[in-house]
Amino acid sequence: MPGSALDKVPGAYPLFAMAKAVARRPAIEWRASRLNRLLYSQPPPEGLAAAPKDLRPADPEAGRRILAGGFVFAGESLAMGPRGDPWDRASPSRRFAEELHGFSWLKDLTAHGDAGAWEGLRLALAWRRLFGRWNSFSWSPPVLERRVFNLACAIDAISGPASDAEADQIAGDLALQARCLLALDEGPARAAERAVAAAVAGAALGGVAGEGLLERALAHLGPALERAVTPDGGHASRSPQAALELFFDLSALDDALVQHGVAAPDEMMRALDRLGGAVRFFTLRDGRLAAFQGGASLPASYVAAAGVMDEAGERAAPASRGGYHRMEGRSLQVMADAAAPAAGPWSVTACGQPLAITVLAGGKPLIVGAGWSPQAHGPQALRLVDAASTASVAEAACGEPLSGFAAQALGPRLRDAYRVLDVHRQDDARGATWLEAGHDGWARRFGLRHDRKLFLDVEGDELRGEDALTPLGPKAGRDGRRFVPFIVRFHLPPKVSALIARDKKSVLLKAEGEDAGWWLRTDALEVMLAPSTQHQDGVTRHGQQIVLRGQARLDAGAKLRWKLSAASQDRTEPANVDEAPGSA
Repeated sequence: MPGSALDKVPGAYPLFAMAKAVARRPAIEWRASRLNRLLYSQPPPEGLAAAPKDLRPADPEAGRRILAGGFVFAGESLAMGPRGDPWDRASPSRRFAEELHGFSWLKDLTAHGDAGAWEGLRLALAWRRLFGRWNSFSWSPPVLERRVFNLACAIDAISGPASDAEADQIAGDLALQARCLLALDEGPARAAERAVAAAVAGAALGGVAGEGLLERALAHLGPALERAVTPDGGHASRSPQAALELFFDLSALDDALVQHGVAAPDEMMRALDRLGGAVRFFTLRDGRLAAFQGGASLPASYVAAAGVMDEAGERAAPASRGGYHRMEGRSLQVMADAAAPAAGPWSVTACGQPLAITVLAGGKPLIVGAGWSPQAHGPQALRLVDAASTASVAEAACGEPLSGFAAQALGPRLRDAYRVLDVHRQDDARGATWLEAGHDGWARRFGLRHDRKLFLDVEGDELRGEDALTPLGPKAGRDGRRFVPFIVRFHLPPKVSALIARDKKSVLLKAEGEDAGWWLRTDALEVMLAPSTQHQDGVTRHGQQIVLRGQARLDAGAKLRWKLSAASQDRTEPANVDEAPGSA
């Protein structure tokens, strides 16, 4: 049942979640049974057949920390001392535990040669003793998927120092886990990622076991890729990071198939080509990946490891892809999300942040698409509208993740999301770009439509914006009020400072190490600065957000204009705010 249909039926999510939980229970009990383990352990692998290469860059410093007995994931740490056991103690957080049990750290260890291989082998065998049979967390689909992939890419390295018995145990564990992964029926979301991980494991393992696993995984992969990869190369979740991560996984499988001398399926090669184009599109001037719809702003070195920019040659990136629009100026670069978020099972990382934008100035981030407002709390707060550089009404949500039992059974899907309406773009001969889009996220509650207009003036090297609320019909609000607060936010990276000018209508923005700044000028009723938090490179960092406040009449709407332009060399602040917004 699609997410939009569930939104229309009161109480549908809990009922659907209950039905899914009841249907899933026998499968969980079967996966935990001894008979299941016995069946999936046969036939045993006969050594190794390939050494798949994961293009994701290793972090040698992280490997050194692990060799010294310390794990650091998502800004949290666990210190054990050399040759300590991370498996017999509590992890600092669930996210930390997911990284630990997902074995992504193996590549950081094996980057240190024999010492890293020995430690990786020791930790893998220690995990096997405590969690090798079955565990509801460590064998959960997302954790199992990443562990199978990462172990398959590192098994050749950690098997080097192993005894024959230990090598057989590690290979047998990989085969067992890959078969369990391939047997999961968790719906279309991440089905491609599960099939790729199982295929990489099959390619790595020798004998009939590896061949059979590879054949079955490739049979699953084609249909899964058709659903996961859109014709223009985006991921069905609309997350730029999801497209990059799937590209990395498929590249490892392609490498393993080459080692086998097996031709990759046509659908896989089409997916690689499309995903490569998407990664090029989402790579910004600073080399980082645009962060939208649950995706992170990944380091330039991580994105560059995919090698897709080398293949681009002199080709320019398209103006739009998958509902996202790139606007290119002399100094300014803008990325705007002008489409609705993913629905149903694809929406577990989707965000209710309509028409959010990211802005780079001089190749450095100036405004980020997603932050975290202190008004919202918890890990899902990043997915709400006030955590993005866009407009909101009365601090209300226009799409929020499931919680409680429904989220446990279905995942934290996004519910009650908006539709994006009437997207228009025009690029003139001078290179200037006009983009206009609207959405209905405030229609049901307030009877208002939000339209955002963006104009990137190349000659003037400035970005003009207008956020307007338009009434869709007579409406005084359910509580009888005639006015609602109207807020436009711009989240700033931690290394960008902000200072409100004396006119109280302008804000001077400066990136760290830059002499020149940028003025954000507005006709808002009130301009203020507030704290903001962003997650970058797996670490929480604190910054600021610019908050523009206004009032909207439910029967007449409202309009708020703003302009971003380079600070003049001969003055420190604008002389008159009336010159600032102009007409977008």
